[in-house]
Amino acid sequence: MLRLAFRPLLLSLAALACLAAPPRTLRVDYGHTGDAASEHFGLDRVVLEPLPWPGDLAKAIDTSNLGKYCFEVADLATGRVLYSRGFASIFGEWETTDEAKALNRSFSESLRFPRPEGPVRILLKKRDARNAFKVLWTFDLDPRDPLIEQAPSPEAGGLIALQKSGEPADKVDVLILGDGYTAAERGKFERQARTVMERLFEQSPFKEHRQDFNIWALCPPSAESGVSRPSTGVHKRTPLGTTFDAFGSERYVLTFDNRAFRDIAAQAPYEFVEILVNAETYGGGGIHNLYSTAAAGNSTVGYLFVHEFGHHFAGLADEYYTSDVAVTNSPSRPEPWEPNATADPRNPKWKGLLSPGVPLPTPWKKDEFEAHSLAYQKERRAIRAANRPEAEMDALFAREKVFDTNLLGTDTYGKQVGAFEGANYEAKGYFRSQEDCIMFSRDDGGFCAACRAAIERVIRQYAK
Repeated sequence: MLRLAFRPLLLSLAALACLAAPPRTLRVDYGHTGDAASEHFGLDRVVLEPLPWPGDLAKAIDTSNLGKYCFEVADLATGRVLYSRGFASIFGEWETTDEAKALNRSFSESLRFPRPEGPVRILLKKRDARNAFKVLWTFDLDPRDPLIEQAPSPEAGGLIALQKSGEPADKVDVLILGDGYTAAERGKFERQARTVMERLFEQSPFKEHRQDFNIWALCPPSAESGVSRPSTGVHKRTPLGTTFDAFGSERYVLTFDNRAFRDIAAQAPYEFVEILVNAETYGGGGIHNLYSTAAAGNSTVGYLFVHEFGHHFAGLADEYYTSDVAVTNSPSRPEPWEPNATADPRNPKWKGLLSPGVPLPTPWKKDEFEAHSLAYQKERRAIRAANRPEAEMDALFAREKVFDTNLLGTDTYGKQVGAFEGANYEAKGYFRSQEDCIMFSRDDGGFCAACRAAIERVIRQYAK
């Protein structure tokens, strides 16, 4: 009788354990300062965010091996790693620019993790020349410290559930934020957010995993419509601080106001963030495990959203190499950490996906593509230099799309998986897995095999 009475009690305790509330989300904001040759870190503040941790606590350790940096949260008493994540950063890109060779700059960054029960040591690491992570900064944190900030977050507008497939801990939680929308434009934002959500789920492998995602949206009201575009004399203060012309690239859209961005985003359950900016000018950006951006009013916003989300979500490299960019690569061509680019065409990181019998490196109509693309880039620069109407840029994009589709879709190995030279902003020395990809061109070819595999791995990391 005692045994019979005790078993229901055990079951009840197990059930209660399953129903236990998840821990709150803790965030460390810090400064990342340096130049092309050195970098330093300094603690800014620790914030207890208002919502529970949205992730699956059983998958607290990052297995993706993505990111230029990573951080670990380790129990101070035992050294056991409780949580880890790889990430990239604005500083990590900026340090490769020409400006970083002559100037020190500081950027605000954040680390988010489930609030631990006791004191922890946080270790921030960076890849060395051989892609091994080395510790750059450590500090100890007591989650019971009374100085941890717990003040209410700023007004962000009501949370919109664009798609709720399940509880946050069981799903990939994506947050779409709006910047540069007035209170009267909230409806416009929601329509645009729903549009880009549908464009995302039109692409494999996202469409096959649609039910693994929750999509949330927030649109803090802006005092005026639109965002900054300094190269044309437009300067605005918006809730998230997004701006064109990041690093001097007219199409690169970032926010450098990390504090504001994080305080707004904290009002939704999220693991990944896309910022839609209220603009028609072509532009966007994406940084792994930070955020991505896209100009919501541009005619190519479907491509823009998906392309930039690929950077943010799966750490995908740009596969194009004829456009002007501010960042530079080492002339020694080290192996990139990104999953869709390699410096070793005969032993690519996607070798398990190679088409049988395909030559390595894989020949393609490279000369013909480059001749057309260089002429196109010259015309593109002329349109921007003269500040001509966006409709002219849209027409140029449309003509380029037709050419790329016809050229890349009819090549000998166009549908095969191999190692095609030209990737990661370089015409030589880096290779991509297929001739065409959303990370390479604006046509309708979808993600390449290496990108699809990387996206699948990240979905498995976050969804049950």
